[in-house]
Amino acid sequence: MPEYGKLVILINPRGKRYLRRVVEGQDMHGNDGIIAMSDIAAADFGTEVRSTKGVPYRVLEPTIHDLVRGVKRQTQVIYPKDIGYICMRLGVGPGRTIVEAGSGSGSLTLALSWFAGPTGRIYTHEAREEFMKLARRNLDWAGLGENVTLIHRDIAEGFDVTGADALFLDVRTPWEYLDNAVKAVKSGAMLGFLLPTVAQVSQLLHGLERGPFDEIEVSEILVRRWKPVADRLRPEDRMIAHTGFLVFARHQERSADWDSFRKLGTRERKQEAARQERLGLGGDGEAGGVDDADFVE
Repeated sequence: MPEYGKLVILINPRGKRYLRRVVEGQDMHGNDGIIAMSDIAAADFGTEVRSTKGVPYRVLEPTIHDLVRGVKRQTQVIYPKDIGYICMRLGVGPGRTIVEAGSGSGSLTLALSWFAGPTGRIYTHEAREEFMKLARRNLDWAGLGENVTLIHRDIAEGFDVTGADALFLDVRTPWEYLDNAVKAVKSGAMLGFLLPTVAQVSQLLHGLERGPFDEIEVSEILVRRWKPVADRLRPEDRMIAHTGFLVFARHQERSADWDSFRKLGTRERKQEAARQERLGLGGDGEAGGVDDADFVE
């Protein structure tokens, strides 16, 4: 059953969800009548309580999905569909040290704290003090954050961490901070980035190809729900589509010996020659014209 001071989810028969804290004497008032907080505190999770009008409400324990969606926000937050993939790609978990910037309203910070657990450490950087304070309030509200250190700092001055296992940047111009990012993580660490536009992704890719990075990935995550009717199964009319581009790369020094063993096809040789030309390293003369064959998978 919910303890006083903890958060609960209340759901009415129409599917309306309420995220509330169990506080003695603070009964819930609404169109369905009044639900006594003492009834909520005495109920087991998964059971029902009734309002003064006899309307049943289910009492459920909030998940991390509920908490992320419930944060107070002054900034654009990262969606749960993206957060799950970010945490998987960065390997967030017990005993891991993760660096983040900027904190914003703290939706990702909250999830990082939950996934890392008591033995993990999260260091989140935010240049604007009002956002840092909001992130701390959201962590306290969710009952998380004991493993989080909030740092009021412009990452142009560097990160306050070294030897981290992974790093995530949600900033406008991440390519400007790649040198500092490399100093903050260990060799082989994963780095992630969130960007809203194609132009920003392109600029970041130019920055990544100049540094010690490999295994670069660009992706977006779309979620289309289906109507759960067994004999008339079909997609819902609306979907959660593009919310941002996710870019991932591994901190990895390149070596001539490694590159000499890579097997490149025609397209890859042209791309590598173009990359070397952009970097002023000279190409092998195969970065010339492009024909239709270059687009055959």
